[in-house]
Amino acid sequence: MYIVAVMGNIFLIFLIVTERSLHEPMYLFLSMLALADILLSTATAPKMLAIFWFHSTDISFRSCVSQMFFIHFIFVAESAILLAMAFDRYVAICHPLKYTMILTSPVIGKIGIAAVLRSFFICCPFIFLVYRLLYCGKNIIPHSYCEHMGIARLACDNINVNVIYGLTVALLSTGLDIIFIIMSYTAILYTVFQIPSWTARYKALNTCGSHICVILLFYTPAFFSFFAHRFGGKTIPRHIHILVANLYVVVPPMLNPIIYGVKTKQIQDRAIYVFSSMSTCC
Repeated sequence: MYIVAVMGNIFLIFLIVTERSLHEPMYLFLSMLALADILLSTATAPKMLAIFWFHSTDISFRSCVSQMFFIHFIFVAESAILLAMAFDRYVAICHPLKYTMILTSPVIGKIGIAAVLRSFFICCPFIFLVYRLLYCGKNIIPHSYCEHMGIARLACDNINVNVIYGLTVALLSTGLDIIFIIMSYTAILYTVFQIPSWTARYKALNTCGSHICVILLFYTPAFFSFFAHRFGGKTIPRHIHILVANLYVVVPPMLNPIIYGVKTKQIQDRAIYVFSSMSTCC
């Protein structure tokens, strides 16, 4: 799954970069999402495989904190990219005449930079929050990668600040992203169902189908893992927590290129052209 995720997303970025007809806001945001998927799976899967294959269960504290930072950083950035993609679909369907005026290349670049900066400033405090804690011997994380609360629970210190900040980040960053995505799609559905033609309605909704699938793939296991970790510790078995968390970092990155490849005709056509050119050369 990790190999498919990396190769699929690299191929998707290659298609978008090399095909001028795909240099549109929707596909530029998709290339950002693909890059985030590569980074998210690469931050976790290689060490995870080393644990399973070679029983390499040791990791230094600094490396563990670094992995924690990158996992949370990429997650928050990817959530912002999904929000930007929802905004793109909102403008395209609800304000089509202003689409090229609103989503210009400089605006897309600024959105990408804003997503990275927001994620950086949100996730930097995690580093200081885990470094300030006092650790006194317990050094086994019952997980296959490092995340904020997993490290914090190793401390023999008060972790209330860590719990509150982690919950606040989840609700005020990704939680707000979800609310704005829902608002965007509510406006989209309202606009679509005002269209008298069923064919036009289907065409408009079809352009959103792949994005909705990706949103569900991204948020469902992430929030299940997040809330189960905090509120379902005694009712949900630990191996279920670990299984969902492991699948979350490889399954969405693996499936996203496939979903967009199946649902988006422009990407399909370009992929077929590339493969046919390769087979002709061979």
